Amino acid sequence: MGGLGVGGGLGFLHRPRSVAVVGASDDPDKIGGRPLRFMREQGFSGTVLPMNPRRETVQGLPAFPSLAALPQVPEVALIGVPGQAAVDAVEECAAMGVRGCVVMAAGFGETGDPDGSAQQERMLAAARAAGMRMIGPNSQGIASFHTGAVLGFSTMFAEVPPADGPAAVISQSGALTSVPYGLLRRAGIGVRYAHATGNDADVTVGELAAEVLADSEIELLLLYLENLADPAGIERAAALALERNVPVVALVGGRSADGARAALSHTGALAAEQRVLDAFLARLGVWRAGDVQELVSAAQLYLQPWPRPEGRRLSVVSNSGAVCVLAADAAADHGLPLAELAPETTAALREVLPRFATTVNPVDITAALLNDSSLFSKVLPILGGDGGADAHLIGLPVSGQGYDVATFVADTAEFARNAGRPLVVTTPQESVAAEFRAAGLVVYDDESLAIAALGRYLRHQELMTQARTWPPRPEPATGPTTGTAPDPAAHATAHATARRAAPDAAARPAALDAEPPARTLNEADALALLARHGVPVIEHRLCHSAEEAVRAYETLDAPVAVKGCTADVTHKSDLGLVALGLRTAGEVHAAATRQFAVMRERGIAADGVLVAPMVEAVREVLVGAHRDPVFGPVVAVGAGGAYVEALPDVRLLLPPFRAEHVRAAIDTLRIAPLLGGVRGEPAADVDAWCAIAVTVGDLMIADTKVVSLDANPTMLRARGSGAVVADAVVMTRER
Repeated sequence: MGGLGVGGGLGFLHRPRSVAVVGASDDPDKIGGRPLRFMREQGFSGTVLPMNPRRETVQGLPAFPSLAALPQVPEVALIGVPGQAAVDAVEECAAMGVRGCVVMAAGFGETGDPDGSAQQERMLAAARAAGMRMIGPNSQGIASFHTGAVLGFSTMFAEVPPADGPAAVISQSGALTSVPYGLLRRAGIGVRYAHATGNDADVTVGELAAEVLADSEIELLLLYLENLADPAGIERAAALALERNVPVVALVGGRSADGARAALSHTGALAAEQRVLDAFLARLGVWRAGDVQELVSAAQLYLQPWPRPEGRRLSVVSNSGAVCVLAADAAADHGLPLAELAPETTAALREVLPRFATTVNPVDITAALLNDSSLFSKVLPILGGDGGADAHLIGLPVSGQGYDVATFVADTAEFARNAGRPLVVTTPQESVAAEFRAAGLVVYDDESLAIAALGRYLRHQELMTQARTWPPRPEPATGPTTGTAPDPAAHATAHATARRAAPDAAARPAALDAEPPARTLNEADALALLARHGVPVIEHRLCHSAEEAVRAYETLDAPVAVKGCTADVTHKSDLGLVALGLRTAGEVHAAATRQFAVMRERGIAADGVLVAPMVEAVREVLVGAHRDPVFGPVVAVGAGGAYVEALPDVRLLLPPFRAEHVRAAIDTLRIAPLLGGVRGEPAADVDAWCAIAVTVGDLMIADTKVVSLDANPTMLRARGSGAVVADAVVMTRER
């Protein structure tokens, strides 16, 4: 869904020349009254046309009994009436040539009720037929504070006064628009846009995000997502964000089974399988927040004029040994190594600090700061000249009365200007924090909060840098096509696929089950398919009798494995259809005879037995792939072998990608430390593993008949000796 409609871009929603409010109220605290109040308070310069059949004026403005009675065709209509009246209003707006409407009414597609969904489709059909764009339904509204076009009813805008600024919030939830807005404003950050899209029936989060990102004043975008029916729109917005170097942080609802059910009842669609979603967002350079606080906690850092950081090494200075210890612990927790100071730096620190101070990182200048306010001005330039740190933390758990805070602030501000690196200050004393903030410095209550935010900020910078190196993805089959009105059938399909992850089987649409069934290839055919695409597979022979198996054994290096070849069973070892380490013709004959008997007795299709040499490997790993209904091909790399399901250690990537991207994913696995060789073992050929993963990604793009594949185990030999797929399961579907 989504995409640009007949009317082109969406800028008119941010700066409409005229706005009709259908269901306008004279009470400025009611849903139908708040938009009028907000637009008046925020200085909206366009024409406001309240519609209320029972009043001649509304909040001092002339009121009109109907849309037909308006003296002009409004550019945008705000629909604040419920149910069928909302449907009628949308249809009338479309017929009279309104460019866009914002439907605040709820009770439509988000309910799962067939009547509500049918009403939503009526609104959508009317809008599309006329080229009118629609926000919602079930939308709290959209707000553009720089123009005063506050087309919504959020209480938060009354509680926390708006101020234009460099941040934007776009959400499919009204509450998750208001809450980040409020937290940003509480931190003194101006918000230019606060948009709640509701059901995304027409205009999607991705489409609005792209419009917002085209505004050169925007330096940070926060998203809340539940409905992922428009991945292409999110991709286009993220590409624009990378082009402009604007960080995008996203919070996604529906991580748990209960959360997924709640999302289904809230916006009418679910997030995709979480690991796939993580891979999708990471590929785009979008940081995925874990909760609302994480969504906003690093905002101050993103909005500083620092050059792009090149690493994560941290330096810590405090007047408390305890803070130094806790900061070091927090840094380890968040993957920020402490910078190692140069010997000359340590020597210089010894010259200016008391003999009982600590002159290695973290630097504890001790309570001597109370008596000597110049210690900061002495220590900070020394640290700044070291150059070994990528970011700095200054911790002041105790200061205030008796301390020369003004000098501390001045010294820190000068250090920040000269260092050109991220710097955070921690202090629990609000009076002290206010002075640091007034100097333009980033302040947190304690070192734990500061380092958590700093870690996210630094890792996000790395993520954005890596995202710029990914090759472009093919346009997804679902999702909008730029320049055309969205296809209602594609819209329905996209929402259905998003619901596929619903834990309640009753929530699964029957349409998904109408897809042709996939068939599993036998192992010989699976290996052949991989080999045709350039994946190195184990040498093997397909044999149709025990005698043929013996002849195959005689052509191969012993020891060998004998495995039943059938498409009916994937876990063959559970049925005794795998025999390993066979060294004689008699052992091979007996194993093959036994496996043919098992397949016959169990009624399993017997395509033969595979005979293959045993492969010596440093590590057993896997390369897998499947076709996600929302995001398309997905490739998995991880620990392999018999215990992969019991002890999963896997990372996902969305193809196409390069070996460097696979390597980065592998480096985050739990098995990563073992790949370099431990206790005298040789290092594994990770480059060969990466090459196989790249080839599998290309295979999934090129061969759309492949539904899934599992190359496990993939045998990694010693570094420089390659890798080979020893077993494979492939499922295909005729298109």
